[in-house]
Amino acid sequence: MSRKVLEAVEELVNPILTEEGLELYDTEFTKEGKSWFLRVYIDRPDGKVDLDDCSRVSERLGAALDRSDPIKGGYYLEVSSPGAERPLKKDSHFQRAVGERIFLTTYEAIDGRKQFEGTLETYTADMVTIDMDGEVVEIPRDKVAKARRVLVF
Repeated sequence: MSRKVLEAVEELVNPILTEEGLELYDTEFTKEGKSWFLRVYIDRPDGKVDLDDCSRVSERLGAALDRSDPIKGGYYLEVSSPGAERPLKKDSHFQRAVGERIFLTTYEAIDGRKQFEGTLETYTADMVTIDMDGEVVEIPRDKVAKARRVLVF
């Protein structure tokens, strides 16, 4: 059910985002306790999404969801920026993060470690290369459990 819901939501939100000069970063449809949450993360090519952007998209998407009704039952709609320490899930997320500092965990140990933090040097569909202050580590993409950008001051 969740995959079909997300596909329907993406079909509805993409034209709205295009009109607003925004893009879809990610979507989630998840149950927390007794409540369902539809989360839509939006972004701009320059990464500067503000509260007004989120409000406009939420209002327009909410109306579109009410008209097409792809979700049976109640849920909460949340529209937001993915944040500064945004998760890296899709190929496009990793590609945009090349040159940025990231934190990554793996499903199994690589060179005796499961946690890596450093600069994302290169990314392909098969391999993530991180420079950890001079130590370059190659991590197979299928071994990556979670990854996110790290906010550096």
